Amino acid sequence: MSGNVGASARALKTMGFRHLRLIRPCEHLNEEARMMAHGSHEILENAPVFNDPEEALADLDMLICTTAKERSAKHDYHSIRELGTFLEQRKTVLQRVGILFGTEESGLPNRLVLRSDMAVTIPMASGYPSLNLAQGVMITAYELSPLNRLTRPGKALSKQGEGYRELKSRTRKLLAETGIPEGSPLFHRIMERLATVGANDIPLFLSVISRIEQNPDHE
Repeated sequence: MSGNVGASARALKTMGFRHLRLIRPCEHLNEEARMMAHGSHEILENAPVFNDPEEALADLDMLICTTAKERSAKHDYHSIRELGTFLEQRKTVLQRVGILFGTEESGLPNRLVLRSDMAVTIPMASGYPSLNLAQGVMITAYELSPLNRLTRPGKALSKQGEGYRELKSRTRKLLAETGIPEGSPLFHRIMERLATVGANDIPLFLSVISRIEQNPDHE
């Protein structure tokens, strides 16, 4: 609903965030959307629109999906209340993190839940009535708003040298080479657990991968 897209833009600005991306949205610039985006028209009007989800998500180091219920696509579901601390602890290895919301009618398709690094839920006393899109965005933005006080990693990330995105890329390659193809249940389970690796452990895991790659028997 266009009004909820506008209200989502307002929620983001209220909590100190500026970036909104839309994937195959409804009419998001109509009168209702603009009315609900009161005071945050620039976020709504400047939001890039994508037809292809992959294009919208390609530059993210970590993608976190939101879901109202547990599905078979993921084993672990984390509370939104834990997410701020989780991201703060990884601020040196993450530059771009995206939170993915689905449609109000059916949520996210399983393929995008699988595409995500981890899944979060908003604890509720009852599963019905469920939260609408704008309410979900507001609660998520509120829980993550303390992150706005953090110093952006910038050069600190390059000094540390290794980030989560590199770990994901090299792990995918290694798994494929060892007969665990992308799309298999084991692949998705490994990648899901990889998302929870601590920032201080990432160089260790990358070092192990490098040793495996340098092993003459690796091929």
